[in-house]
Amino acid sequence: MSETSLLNTSLFPAIEPYRHGMLEVDDLHTLYWEECGNPDGQPVLFLHGGPGGGTSPGHRRFFDPAHYRIVLFDQRGAGKSAPLGEYRQNTTALLIDDIEKIRAMLGISQWLVFGGSWGSTLALAYGEAHPQACLGFVLRGIFLCTKGEVDWFVNGMKNFYPEVHQRFADAIPPEERGDLLQAYVKRLFCDDPAIYMEAARNWSRYEGSCLFLEPQAQAIADFESDEVSLGIGRLEAHYMLNAAFMEEDQLIKHIDKISHLPAVIVQGRYDVICPPVSAYRLHQAWPAAKYHVIGDAGHAAMEPGIAAELVRATEQFKSHGKFL
Repeated sequence: MSETSLLNTSLFPAIEPYRHGMLEVDDLHTLYWEECGNPDGQPVLFLHGGPGGGTSPGHRRFFDPAHYRIVLFDQRGAGKSAPLGEYRQNTTALLIDDIEKIRAMLGISQWLVFGGSWGSTLALAYGEAHPQACLGFVLRGIFLCTKGEVDWFVNGMKNFYPEVHQRFADAIPPEERGDLLQAYVKRLFCDDPAIYMEAARNWSRYEGSCLFLEPQAQAIADFESDEVSLGIGRLEAHYMLNAAFMEEDQLIKHIDKISHLPAVIVQGRYDVICPPVSAYRLHQAWPAAKYHVIGDAGHAAMEPGIAAELVRATEQFKSHGKFL
């Protein structure tokens, strides 16, 4: 059976939203949101990665639509939210406030929180700020946004993808390659579209080339597209430059705020973007959380083994209110 067939076997059938809209959250940002599945079902919040990655129709398929009231939204500067790639008035605290505005707008008291990669960062930060609103957590490809993780993303991935990293670095003049993050920031945040779009495509291609255990041409092409790369490039650099607007290791230090809640951690063994050490550290700090390492997977949620484990988690929570 092909990987596509395995993936489709794991996921629920494609669905369309029964309701969607735009929510103005301040004088600059308007967010796209949608609801799918059962309007009277158990609420679940999907938090996309990046930052800046946006949601996609495939993200709806991790949840049984007969059981779950599935809420998805594009974070500030991402996807269908406007303005695309906007990094001003864009911080973790503001994203957390946005989530609470969406929860209040939809009249939801509590929800299961599901997030991968940057979505896991935001899920943890949101949970620690508003534990009373959370039923539990499904977390994948853990990113805690520590200095070490940022340095790994910008420099360390060359140990596994040297040719990909070389292309990423070659887009910067030799005299600026000693600090690639600052060099990209200089270009991504300039006012010239020709310069910042090229930088965004280079940044986004770099990540897209390392997502899967076996690189996927379509994923790389998607990440190179203007509508994806501007959000990914600008916002990832923005949040990495500012340590996600958190103190160092904040998410681990404050894990006691949510450690009484059920959680599952799903991690690809060969995740080069968010190496397993971060997921392992989170599990050590939160031993009650279930911890599943997928032996034949990289970073992407759509790796067949990861997708199957994520669906298994949402099915367990549906049936038991916890993870087994």
